[in-house]
Amino acid sequence: MGSTGVTPMMQQYLSIKEQHQDAILFYRMGDFYEMFFEDARTAAPVLEIALTSRNKNDTDPIPMCGVPVKAADGYIGRLIENGFKVAVCEQTEDPAAAKGLVRRAVVRIVTPGMIIDNALLENKTNNYVLSLTHADGVVGFASVDISTGTFRVCESSDLRAVRHELLRIAPREVVIPESGAGDAALSPFVSLFPPAIRTTLADREFDYRTACQRLTDQFQTRSLEGFGCRGLKPGIAAAGALLSYVNDTQKQKASHLTGLEVYSIDQYLLMDEVTCRNLELVANLRNNGRQGTLIDVLDACVTAMGSRLLRRWMLYPLLSVEAINQRLDAVAEAKEGLGVRKAVRELLKQVYDIERLTSRAVMGRATPRDLLALTQTLFALPGLSTELAAFASPLFSFDGELESGDMEKLAGLADLLESAVREDAPVSVADGGVINPDYHPRLAELVTISRDGKSSLARLEATEKEKTGISTLKVRYNKVFGYYIEVPRSQVGAVPAHYVRKQTLVNGERYITDELKTFEEKALGAEDQRIRLEQELFADIVGRVTACSPMLFAAARVAARIDVLCALAQVADDHDYIRPEMLPGGEIIIEDGRHPVVERMLSGERYVPNSITLNDTDRQLLIITGPNMAGKSTVLRKVALFSVMAQMGSFVPARRAAMGVVDRLFTRVGALDNLASGQSTFMVEMEETANIINNATPQSLVVIDEIGRGTSTYDGLSIAWAVAEALHDLHDRGVKTLFATHYHELTELENTRARVKNFHIAVKEWNDTIIFLRKLVEGSTNRSYGIQVARLAGIPGPVIARAKKVLLDIEQGTYSFESRPPEKQKGAPAGPVQLSLFTPPEQMLVDRLKKIDISTMTPLEALNCLHEMQQKANDISETDG
Repeated sequence: MGSTGVTPMMQQYLSIKEQHQDAILFYRMGDFYEMFFEDARTAAPVLEIALTSRNKNDTDPIPMCGVPVKAADGYIGRLIENGFKVAVCEQTEDPAAAKGLVRRAVVRIVTPGMIIDNALLENKTNNYVLSLTHADGVVGFASVDISTGTFRVCESSDLRAVRHELLRIAPREVVIPESGAGDAALSPFVSLFPPAIRTTLADREFDYRTACQRLTDQFQTRSLEGFGCRGLKPGIAAAGALLSYVNDTQKQKASHLTGLEVYSIDQYLLMDEVTCRNLELVANLRNNGRQGTLIDVLDACVTAMGSRLLRRWMLYPLLSVEAINQRLDAVAEAKEGLGVRKAVRELLKQVYDIERLTSRAVMGRATPRDLLALTQTLFALPGLSTELAAFASPLFSFDGELESGDMEKLAGLADLLESAVREDAPVSVADGGVINPDYHPRLAELVTISRDGKSSLARLEATEKEKTGISTLKVRYNKVFGYYIEVPRSQVGAVPAHYVRKQTLVNGERYITDELKTFEEKALGAEDQRIRLEQELFADIVGRVTACSPMLFAAARVAARIDVLCALAQVADDHDYIRPEMLPGGEIIIEDGRHPVVERMLSGERYVPNSITLNDTDRQLLIITGPNMAGKSTVLRKVALFSVMAQMGSFVPARRAAMGVVDRLFTRVGALDNLASGQSTFMVEMEETANIINNATPQSLVVIDEIGRGTSTYDGLSIAWAVAEALHDLHDRGVKTLFATHYHELTELENTRARVKNFHIAVKEWNDTIIFLRKLVEGSTNRSYGIQVARLAGIPGPVIARAKKVLLDIEQGTYSFESRPPEKQKGAPAGPVQLSLFTPPEQMLVDRLKKIDISTMTPLEALNCLHEMQQKANDISETDG
C-alpha cells in the first residue's frame, strides 16, 4: 500500500515498516504497541487478540491490533515461538515535548536467537544463534549467546564431524550467506535446520578481511592471534558476519562480547546426534523432554549458570586425562568435604544468573529488579570465596579468573547498588520509586516536595473552606485538568470573584486560582523532575555495572564451575557413586555398575548391578544375547554413559570403574522410520551402521543393539555377521564393541575370532513363564523366549497357544504356509521356509555336514569333527527326551 492520502502518522509507520519487511512491527503509540495492515492480520490470531480497524468509517479501513507495552514480552515470546521476528519501534522523544509528529525508530529486532529478556529464555539452556560459511573444502562456523556473552568459533574439513557439531550446538537461529541455500558445499548443512529459523545476510558480510576488522574493532585488539585464530579464515568470516548481525538487530554495539573462544571438534569426545539421542543425554526419546535423561539425574546445580555449564560438559566430554583428573580431583574433594560443600551450596543459592543479568545491563535492558538480584549476588561472593579456601583444587578458586583487586571492586559495586536501589523497587523505572532518596541530594529534595504536596493540598483546602465559608468545597486533581476547586451548584453564589471557572458540571462547577496554579506547577514539576532524575541516575548506575562487566563475567564463570563440581559431588554422595580410574590404555572395567537413570526410576524393584570388561586383547567384541525386556539395552547404554560421565568429570554408579579414554562414541540402538525423508527402518539402521564402520577408530566405543531386523532373516543375519566381523577386524586392530542380538548364530564368532566373547542376560523359567534375573553372565543362550515375553506383555492366551503350536511345527519342519485353516494342513511345506531365528538343532547338524570339505581334512581333523557332531547329536537326543 502506498503512503498517498494517509495521515502523517501512517506515513511514518509505512516508512519504518518498509525497512523491516521480514518482521512484525510493534509500533509504539502511548501505552500500546500497535500493528497495522498484514502485520495485524497475521499477529491477531497468533496472539489471540481482537483484530479491529483504525478508521472504521472509511471505505478501506486499516486492519489494526495492539498489545499493552507492560505485557509486551509475553506477546513477543509467542510470536517468536511461532517463527516470527519482531521489530520493536519506540517513541524516541517525549510526546509532551514533541512539536508535531513524535519521532519513532526501531530500537531492537527480536528473533529466536536474539533474545536477552529472561521471560523468553530457558534458564538452563543456552540460546545460540549460529553462523556458517565455507572456503576451499573447510566449513567455518561461529555461535553466540547474547544473553550470556558466549562467543565461540570453529572450523573443520571433516564434513561429517561438522554436521554432528552443528546439531550438538542446537541453535535457535542460523545465519547464512545469501548464496548459502543454493551452494552445493553449504546446502547440506543449511538443510539441517528448518527455513523458519534461517536468516540470510549479503555475501559481503562474510568477507574475511571485513570480518577481521569488525572483530578487532569489537575486541579493541590489533589482531585476533591472541584468541588462537591464526589461519582460521572461514571461521573468522562466520564470526564477523555473526557479529554484524548481532549489532544490526540490537541497534547498538554488543560490548559484552569481548573475545572469541576458539575450539576444535577433536578436542572433545565426538558423539553424533544419533548417539546423543539414543543415550538420552539431554532429551528423552519419549517426548523430547528432560525427565528420564542423564542431565536430569546429574543436575543438582543450584544456579542457572551451573545447569548450563553442566549441559556443556556433558555434550563435550574431555579427551585429556590430565584435564579429566583435575575435575575428578575437585569432585572428590567436594564429596569428602561435606561441611564446606553444604556451606558453599547455601551461598550459591543466593547467587543469581550473573551472566544474563550483566548481559541485560550491557545491552541497556536491565530492570530495577535485575540490579537488586545483582546486589544480593555480589554480597554472597566474598563469603563464597572464604569458604572455598578450604579446598585445594584450583578449580575452586576465583584467582584463576579474577585479577588482583577485582573482588574489592565488585564489593564496591555491591555497596553502590545497595545504597542506590530501593529494596521495594518496581519492575520498571518508568514511574519512579526506584532510587533511594538519600542516594542523591536533589532527588531527596524532590521527593520531599512530592511527599509534602499531599499535606499542602489538605491545608489549602481547609484554608479555602474557611475563607469562602463553603464547607462542601473540595480541592482535587485529575490528569485532564490538573488541580481544581470543585463547588456544588447550590453554593456557587458564595464563590469569590478571583475564582476562575474551569468546567461546568451537572451538579457543580470547577474553578482554579492563582495560588492553586502555583501549587500545581511546583507539585507536578517536582514529580516529573523526580522521575526524570531517577531515570538518569538509574542509567548511570547501569553504566557502572557495565564498566564492571569483565569482572562480573569472570565471577560468573567461577560460580558456574563451582556449582557444577559441588552438584556432581552431591549426586555422588547421595547415590553412592565412586570415582572412575582413568587408564592410559583402552581397557574399560566396570564392577557392579548401575545405569544412572534406570536405577533412579525403578519403583518397587531392586536394581541388579552388572560387571563388564572390554579390552583390546581378548574381550574387544562382546556378543550379548537374551530375551527382550531382560535388560540388554540397559547394560549397553550403561557402559556408554559411564564413558560420558567419566570424561566429563563425574563419578559413576559402580563398586569400581577403570576407564580408558574413548575418542568417539557410536550407538546403533533401535530404529524409527524416517517417514518425512522416505527412509525405512532398515535404511536408517544401515546408514547408522555405515557411519560406525566408516568413522570408528581403535580408540572408539561402539554400542549396537540389534541390526538387520528390518529385512529378511537371511539378509539380516548375514549383515549382522559381516558387521560384527568388520568391527572386530577394523584397521587390523578392531574397536571395542558391545553387540546385542537375537541372532544366536552370531555366538559362533567366538570360535572364529580371537577377541570375541559371548555373554547373555540370565532368565529363569518357571511354570511356562520366565523371570528376568537382569544379570549379565558369560556364555551364550540359544533361546529368545519370545512367546514368554509376549505372554508378559499381555498377548491373549489363545494367541500365545497358537504361537507355540506354529513354533513347534516350524522347528519340526511340518508347518505349511498355504492359506488354509491350520487343521486342514498336511504334509511338508509347499515352498521354501524362511530361515528361523530358532534354527532346528537337527538342521544345524545337516548344515554343518554340508559345509565340510572332506578333501582338505586330515584324518585327525575328520575324527575330531565326527566326534564333535556326535556329541551335538547326543545333546539333541537328551533335549528331545
